[in-house]
Amino acid sequence: MHQNDVIVITGAAGFIGSYLAGYLNSIGFNQLVLVDDFTIERKAPNLTGKHYIQQVDRNEFFTWLTANKGLVKSIFHLGARTDTTEMDYAVHKKWNLDYSKQVWQYCAEENIPLVYASSAATYGNGELGYVDAHDIVEQLQPLNPYGVSKNEFDIWALQQTTQPPFWAGLKFFNVYGPNEYHKGRMASVIMHAYHQVQQNGSVKLFRSHNPAYKDGEQIRDFIYVKDVAAICVWLMQNKPANGLYNTGTGKARTFKDLVRAIFTTLHLPENISFIDTPADIRDKYQYFTEADMHKLLEAGYPSPFYSLEEGVKDYVSTYLLEGKYY
Repeated sequence: MHQNDVIVITGAAGFIGSYLAGYLNSIGFNQLVLVDDFTIERKAPNLTGKHYIQQVDRNEFFTWLTANKGLVKSIFHLGARTDTTEMDYAVHKKWNLDYSKQVWQYCAEENIPLVYASSAATYGNGELGYVDAHDIVEQLQPLNPYGVSKNEFDIWALQQTTQPPFWAGLKFFNVYGPNEYHKGRMASVIMHAYHQVQQNGSVKLFRSHNPAYKDGEQIRDFIYVKDVAAICVWLMQNKPANGLYNTGTGKARTFKDLVRAIFTTLHLPENISFIDTPADIRDKYQYFTEADMHKLLEAGYPSPFYSLEEGVKDYVSTYLLEGKYY
């Protein structure tokens, strides 16, 4: 990637996409084309202050690409329907599978490197572990239509003989950080817990309905969005082997650890209670996720990841307390 290259980000008004745009700006890349549904007003602040050359509506994107052949040098395809409670598979198929196939085919035809968002939701309950190996992808059993659509695209991508010159599908684990204010129920536990602390001085976490785990000791691999953006750009710049890459820290932590980090950052006494996990998600609830990060690290990725305490402290003190965006 060169600083005068035109770079496309889909999902650019969303959480990770808008953060990536700001991150690219911060290292000198301003020739950005942002693709999304820009009619959603609650997302508009995510793009305030960003440097870019054009916004393109997601429905017009392929027409725009045809009209601007030869212009684009890299595509970060982060746009997706990410609502894990949306049970209509047709919605996920349209945006997460069919749309992604069109992006892939354009990149293959025009020789454009592609980094796209897969998801750790593809791993389901983790029966086969959390290793980003290609030979298990067809056997994975995601727990919801969102996860299914993401895995179906990974399966399809791995079957293609016509490929972009470089491609990486990133299996994002539990990403948190600035610019997720618009996400409502789908925002990170960190943002929800922070607001509970501010309103009540306490946090309610889901009770464990699994005898192997104590209340609040359900475990997740939480990764700060700053690390996610750095990984996206490193892959695009260094182009290691094509394929799927886990995007987590490799060090899973409990929800209790997470909430403790918020209380510590705010210099408040710890106050945690437990409520039943909602019935509509209880049977789909993951008790343990942890990214196996060997593949990315062996490819040469150099940076240490934010610890949960470091990430929460930065997110809470720099952004949430001030209501700031990145």
